[in-house]
Amino acid sequence: MTGDHYFSADPAAPFSREMFTCEAWGHELTLTSGAGVFSKGHLDHATAVLFRETEPPAQGQVLDLGCGYGVIGLAVARAVPLATVTAVDVNERALLLANENARALDLDGRFIACRPDQVPADFTFDEIWSNPPIRIGKPALHELLLAWLPRLRPGGRAVMVVGKNLGADSLQRWLTGQGWPTVRLASAKGFRVLEVRRASA
Repeated sequence: MTGDHYFSADPAAPFSREMFTCEAWGHELTLTSGAGVFSKGHLDHATAVLFRETEPPAQGQVLDLGCGYGVIGLAVARAVPLATVTAVDVNERALLLANENARALDLDGRFIACRPDQVPADFTFDEIWSNPPIRIGKPALHELLLAWLPRLRPGGRAVMVVGKNLGADSLQRWLTGQGWPTVRLASAKGFRVLEVRRASA
C-alpha cells in the first residue's frame, strides 16, 4: 500500500487499467480509468450528481479543472459539438488516460488534456467545469480557484460539485466574499452544485 494520492504528479501504484461505461447528459461514454487516478473503475458519486442536476454548457471554450481521466470534459465534448475542451491535471497518469479516452471516443479533435503550466497564460474560457480536488486542502484549493476563475471571459461561469461534508457551503461563502458571486444550482445526495459567475464587461 503506497501513500500516493490521485493528486500526486506521478503515482507509484502499479498502472492497471480498468474500463467502465457511464451515462452523461443522455450520452454513453466508455472510459478507461487506472490505479493511482481518482475514481478507478466507476463514475464517482459527485460527478454523477453533477451530470444529473445540470444541463451541459453552451458552445465555446470549456476548461475541465482537475480532470482525472477526463470524464467531465469528455462528457462536455460529446454532448456539445461546438465546444472545445481543455482539461488540466497535475497527475501525469490521469492526463495519459484522458487523452487515450479522447482518442477512443473520437473526440481528440476537440479535447486536450495537459498540465496547468502548458495552458498559455492569456488563454481564457467561456465556462469552467470541475469536481475540484477538495482533499488537497483548503489553502491549496483556494489558490487553485483564484488562479483559474480570473480566466473566465466576461459573462462566463464556473460550475462545480462539492460534498456538503467537505465544505461546500463554506466554499460558497468564501468565493462570494472574494468577489466571485456563487449560487447553489442544486443539492442532492450530500453534494452541492455551485455556480460562479463572472460579471459581464
